[in-house]
Amino acid sequence: MTDQPLKLSRRSALAALGGTAVLAGAGSLGFAPAARAAAPQLGPSMPGHFRFKLGEFEVTTILDGAIQLDGPHPIFGNNMAAEDVRKLAEENFLPPSRFEISFTPVVVNTGKELILFDTGNGAARRPNAGKLGAMLESAGFTADQIDIVVITHFHPDHIGGLMEDGKPLLPNARYVTGATEYDFWSHDDRLTGPTEGVAKLTRANVVPLAEKATFIKGGTDVATGITAIDAPGHTPGHMGYNVESGGKRLVLIADACNHYVVSLQRPDWHVRFDVDKDMAVATRKKLLGMIAADKVPFAGYHMPFPAVGYLEPMGDGFRYNAASYQLGL
Repeated sequence: MTDQPLKLSRRSALAALGGTAVLAGAGSLGFAPAARAAAPQLGPSMPGHFRFKLGEFEVTTILDGAIQLDGPHPIFGNNMAAEDVRKLAEENFLPPSRFEISFTPVVVNTGKELILFDTGNGAARRPNAGKLGAMLESAGFTADQIDIVVITHFHPDHIGGLMEDGKPLLPNARYVTGATEYDFWSHDDRLTGPTEGVAKLTRANVVPLAEKATFIKGGTDVATGITAIDAPGHTPGHMGYNVESGGKRLVLIADACNHYVVSLQRPDWHVRFDVDKDMAVATRKKLLGMIAADKVPFAGYHMPFPAVGYLEPMGDGFRYNAASYQLGL
């Protein structure tokens, strides 16, 4: 035996490696696994909630489902030629004749109170939406933890989740909504004609809770750091909210803008669901202009989930920039 290290020539080393490869290949051939069936497709999926800090507050957006509809025209660009709306959609990489709209209630935890903005569709309204109770639980909340429910306006996809099986879904909550909105939809005159459907749902879901409700106007504080903003047009008493804590700010625009391309890039285009279309245009321009000028994030009830983003001025309108990591830093 020698104390000299073993030396292999380059040719010997390559030969040794080649032999190993052959043996490995032979082993693989000799012990091939049985063929397996392909994994089943699971269908589309997306997260159900998105949470971030806002100063001392914690904000969670909740997905109450989504629906697909024909359009955007004539629901959006109601006063425009269909071809103009289709062209705008295609320029933004969207299908010209089909679109999706999602529903996004927001929970703000101030550290003292848990405040829910809007309640979604309700379990009986749509097969792919209206599961607020389950979605709250998946986000880490229980229905009985909600202290305050703020209703931005009374359209069914915002008040539908107030009741479930004839009982309040959020049993310990008190309620806050606009006085103008309540007076309009609860009036007997609304029970016939084009307002009938919303008025009847208001009678079923909102009026029974009136004794636990506070009726406010723009400029009123819901809690320290959370202030109502008058934003009429979509409905007579529609409201947004300014949320501010520790020098950080978020604006909740509710339904002041309902499509992240059409209503942002063309805020003067009419929307079928706006009760007063010209007033809604004026509100959109004013509210969106403020958000863009102040360079603050906003949450829109019908923006693509998680429904939080920023606005960049673009001609006579705005471009939507979805939030990425800014709110996590």
